[in-house]
Amino acid sequence: MRIVDSLPWVVSVLVFSLAFGSFAFVVVSRWRTDATRGYLGFTAFCAGLLALFALATKLLGPPAATEEVVRIGPADLFMLRQVGLGVFAAASLLYPMFIRRARVTLVLELAGVAGGATALAAAAFGWAATAVDGVPLLVQLVVLSLATGGSMAAVILGHWYLVTPKISEKPLVLQARLLLAVIGLQVVLFVVWTTLGGGPGQGAFDAFSGSNLLLVILRLVVTLMFPLALTWMAWRTALTRSMESATGLLYINLAAVMAGTIGAAALYISSGLLL
Repeated sequence: MRIVDSLPWVVSVLVFSLAFGSFAFVVVSRWRTDATRGYLGFTAFCAGLLALFALATKLLGPPAATEEVVRIGPADLFMLRQVGLGVFAAASLLYPMFIRRARVTLVLELAGVAGGATALAAAAFGWAATAVDGVPLLVQLVVLSLATGGSMAAVILGHWYLVTPKISEKPLVLQARLLLAVIGLQVVLFVVWTTLGGGPGQGAFDAFSGSNLLLVILRLVVTLMFPLALTWMAWRTALTRSMESATGLLYINLAAVMAGTIGAAALYISSGLLL
């Protein structure tokens, strides 16, 4: 399949990655930092809108054209994806309304994470050619979500400092460290999958041969190593409370990470490569 033909599937991965990852960062930030209720509620609401868009347009359904790499899964898995999306969207949209009530907030957090994880799992095993292929695909979708959505959450938080400068630096420092860990994990997975194989029929070093070689190199250099350096710089900058500089770095990071998510999704659907 040509990469251009994979765009519907790529969009579905990108939209829900932004939603699920940003909500996960909201949950961690609430438990581990003194992030403001305004920031937490606003970011969760944005995640809910993205999930609602995915649900309304059935973005987590199968691509229009099917190949060996991606297939139309059983109808029950598609329904499970929709239910998971619905639960996640509802929990995220209700989150800012009940954020002052600790017990209700906890229930919404558990429901949101469970709903999002269910949607990702159902999508991975519904799309993958076999159940075995669904395992690494699920890992890829989870890590892409944390990197992409986490980057969006960090950018929103950076803007929060511009209007509320008295906020503690702890939330942004934590989020930058989490992003550093997630993108570092992506680099490790890239090395494992390209040297040992990971996608359907992907053998050792297959990613470095054929017409996709340039895209594979760009994935590593521009959308993995570059964001890794940016998040490290943002973390160090946030430690000194230079929040405007940190926000600028995180903006560039978000663009690079989103490009990487798009590229990784397109290469999987078009060529069966996990990167």
